[in-house]
Amino acid sequence: MRGFSFFAASFAVLLLQAMPASAQSTSSPDGERVERLDSVVVSVSRAGASTPVTFTMLGKDELRSANPINSLPMVLNLQPSVVTYNEGGTGLGNSAMTVRGSKGSQINVTLNGITLNDSESQEVFWVNIPSLTSLISSVQIQRGLGTSANGAGAFGASVNMSTASVSPDPFAAVDFSAGSWNTFMTSVTASTGLTPSGLYFSGVFSKGATDGYIRNAFVDSKSAFMVLGWLGERSSLRLTYLMGGQRSGITWDGITLEQYEEDRRQNDAGKYTDESGVVQYYPNQTDNYDQHHLQFNYTQLLGERLTWTTTLNYTRGDGYDEYYKTSRKLANFGLGDESVAAQYPKSDMTYRKKMANDYYVVNSDLRYRTDVLNLTGGVNLSKYDGNHFGEMLWVKVLGEGYDYSAYNDSDKWYRNFTDKKEATGFVKTEWTPVVGLTAYADLQLRHISITMAGHDSDYYEMGYPMAYDNSWTFFNPRAGVTYKWNGSSKAYTSIAFGHREPGRSDIKENIKGDISPISPEKMLDFEAGYEYSSPGLSLGGNIYMMEYWDMLLETGRLSSSGYAIKENVPRGWRRGVELTGAWAPSPWVRLDANATVSTNKIDDFTSYVEVWDGEYGETHPVNYGRTTMLLSPSTVAMAQIAVSPWKRSASGSLKTTTLTLNGKWVGKQYLDSSERKEMEIPGYFVSNLSLSHQFNLAGGVIGLTAYVNNLFSNLYYASGWRWEGYTKSTGELSYGVGVYPQPPVNFMLKLSLLF
Repeated sequence: MRGFSFFAASFAVLLLQAMPASAQSTSSPDGERVERLDSVVVSVSRAGASTPVTFTMLGKDELRSANPINSLPMVLNLQPSVVTYNEGGTGLGNSAMTVRGSKGSQINVTLNGITLNDSESQEVFWVNIPSLTSLISSVQIQRGLGTSANGAGAFGASVNMSTASVSPDPFAAVDFSAGSWNTFMTSVTASTGLTPSGLYFSGVFSKGATDGYIRNAFVDSKSAFMVLGWLGERSSLRLTYLMGGQRSGITWDGITLEQYEEDRRQNDAGKYTDESGVVQYYPNQTDNYDQHHLQFNYTQLLGERLTWTTTLNYTRGDGYDEYYKTSRKLANFGLGDESVAAQYPKSDMTYRKKMANDYYVVNSDLRYRTDVLNLTGGVNLSKYDGNHFGEMLWVKVLGEGYDYSAYNDSDKWYRNFTDKKEATGFVKTEWTPVVGLTAYADLQLRHISITMAGHDSDYYEMGYPMAYDNSWTFFNPRAGVTYKWNGSSKAYTSIAFGHREPGRSDIKENIKGDISPISPEKMLDFEAGYEYSSPGLSLGGNIYMMEYWDMLLETGRLSSSGYAIKENVPRGWRRGVELTGAWAPSPWVRLDANATVSTNKIDDFTSYVEVWDGEYGETHPVNYGRTTMLLSPSTVAMAQIAVSPWKRSASGSLKTTTLTLNGKWVGKQYLDSSERKEMEIPGYFVSNLSLSHQFNLAGGVIGLTAYVNNLFSNLYYASGWRWEGYTKSTGELSYGVGVYPQPPVNFMLKLSLLF
């Protein structure tokens, strides 16, 4: 726990530094002070109005109006170039998103400037942090490489969330929601507001449950958020705690297309045949995980133009997946020396794949701002300790009398460790030499080291140790210019270069020889856009060119824990045009729309397919030439109309009633990068409807909202994966696909009380 001692010592030093400032008198904060002492916590990771970066924003009202059962990716579904899906069909459970075709491991997600992406897989597992829309105050979605403070994962997009919003007044709120497939969500929020002494406290607790649309897609989730803070004249302190916990059925296997046509709600996870030949399903085929985030932030005004902020973060994660597996080789689990195992080399069994991890982060930056110059420099230090191990629960041929505790203590099956350290420094500036013209420069230097040890869960008898030790140093520069004129128009252009290291699963599979050697990927990102904004109309358009070298791209295969396996592709690109618009022809009608047209290509794609009747690790190359990247639709578009026929009355007794109708089109995609017809996901259109009404009642506000999802009950699947193998003796290439069916029309009702 040396990392924890370092964390505690740093916490104490900063707290002692803050004590003199806390003795200063506190007056009622004005907007400027709140902005500098409160929102500065996240401003370093966000693009500003003059930053030449392509981005969109969602505020508190937009987040609160979203379907409460939806995970954050589903809430962001209508944003430009975003495509989302949920494995279970209700919004709870495993959800995923792509932005411009970039998958989750290429999308950096931050909370108050701290990266939430798992250091090993580089993914964010949204099922582990449910009900985020009730916790956060704003979200910025950057497309492309974005700003350097975003960290390693911003290799296609970034999602920057903030809880840093001090409420001036005390309040309490309760939300009750219920919907299809026994879906329920309850959220309770309370805040003291900003007291005269500068202290404030806010807390949110949410609990959700659903049976899910497909079999075994149940979810039982909970989340809690608490913040205790103090806002002074020239300094602020903030202690934030976020907890997410979930128990959910395993749904990532998907179903075959044949099963999809037969019964799209089926799910084979945990399926087995009992002694009587009757098909059964193991009731605890589940994913279980708890995560705790603790953040401490200290911000100090060192002068009228200089601000220093430091954030310390500790994240603890514990969880396991539990499986019933049929006809497994006992030798692969280190059980081959048992006499009964020699007689019965294969057996049904139940086991858990467990993990525990600790993540320590120190973020510190100094910001200097004048009317013409905004200069920021900072450092990020992080350490991640990951522990993976197996726990055998039962083996059919060994029976209940076997000493599973002794077996588990011996680590015969598997146990491995990952130690990842990162040190990042950056400096960025926005300079306005003349009115309207802003020049932007952003330089980042990253050093990453990864050490892996132990042995993996697969192929025990093959003796593959996870011995790996490597480090990289990356220089990532960015530059651009923004020009504003007439108070309504803005044009910008930027160019950025970035690197990204491979993830744990990529390295792990490489060690075992399943894929060709892997190396870090590189990208050159060019962005140029124009925006027009007036009181009733806003329009925007931009082009992007994301040029890749050694791109790590999924082949369509999944590891046994559901991770996508990647390999380097020498040359590829994502190039496109994004259009956005919003028009309010009257005070009670608003129309929004966006569209993306793109080309997402691999210059010369070769798939290395596992040889089923060859040596272990042997692959067969299949060249497809220039192809379209997997899960990268060339067209994505949405349109929405919101009608509010009744505005607030002069007495304030009547609140707005709003009817919202939207539709989203996603063009065809492919499950792998071969661009074969057999791997095609057909294009689909989905429409949603919501009706909300708010009014005053006994000193508070009551709100009623009805949500109709997939209004026209379109039956489709939005994502999936494929497996592939080559038989050398026959020259036959075999493959199969798994898809995630999305639900037909479904409903949700929400009752909100605000006091």
